[in-house]
Amino acid sequence: MLELRQVHKAYATPQGPLSVLAGVDLTLAPGESLALMGESGSGKSTLLHLAAGLDLADAGEVRLGDHDLATLAEPARARLRREAVGLIFQQFHLVPSLTVLDNLRLQARLAGVEDPAWSKQLLQRLGLDGLERRYPEQLSGGQQQRLAIGRALAPRPALLLADEPTGNLDEATAGEVLALLLELVAQAGCALLMVTHSPQVAAPLDRCLVLTHGRLAPRDASRNHTAAGA
Repeated sequence: MLELRQVHKAYATPQGPLSVLAGVDLTLAPGESLALMGESGSGKSTLLHLAAGLDLADAGEVRLGDHDLATLAEPARARLRREAVGLIFQQFHLVPSLTVLDNLRLQARLAGVEDPAWSKQLLQRLGLDGLERRYPEQLSGGQQQRLAIGRALAPRPALLLADEPTGNLDEATAGEVLALLLELVAQAGCALLMVTHSPQVAAPLDRCLVLTHGRLAPRDASRNHTAAGA
């Protein structure tokens, strides 16, 4: 579903180029869930943006399905995002002028694949049934995060990218939201790449990789490498 081959990314700074990703290799199969961990500023969000085609790598290859993202112009990448990728952000990014129902339908409508029965099921499973006519400001933080999850899953994307999706929630609510997210991801049949700083959030996923010094390693291997270098 998603493949990164020897991906490099650097940003210009007053002190010169700052390397963030230095030869990253990653493969995510259809239906697989993967947690991406790492220290703040390690490049986790950058990797997520490259996977979504929101930014392009300096070198290497990022493939989404059959598409090499570097060969697509921005309109084609945007179309591919609408059709194949769901995005969940830590800050929710709900549209304040739209009701709960219209926020949930938004991504599916943009992709031209709205399924009213699936939208209704999502509302029920997310505990938002009966709140369809409310606006985001009338919801709790947990309800807003569940709505953001529903919006991303409404088009049944092939790939779901989630950036700290429970980072703004208390521990109990975060656990409930995560369990529900994983259930709905399995039902939708999509692959999941989730950025998180929490080992508890990463634990239920199929795999966990840690981004350190611009490269990826399995979590245990990363800890061993850090200990060896200490």
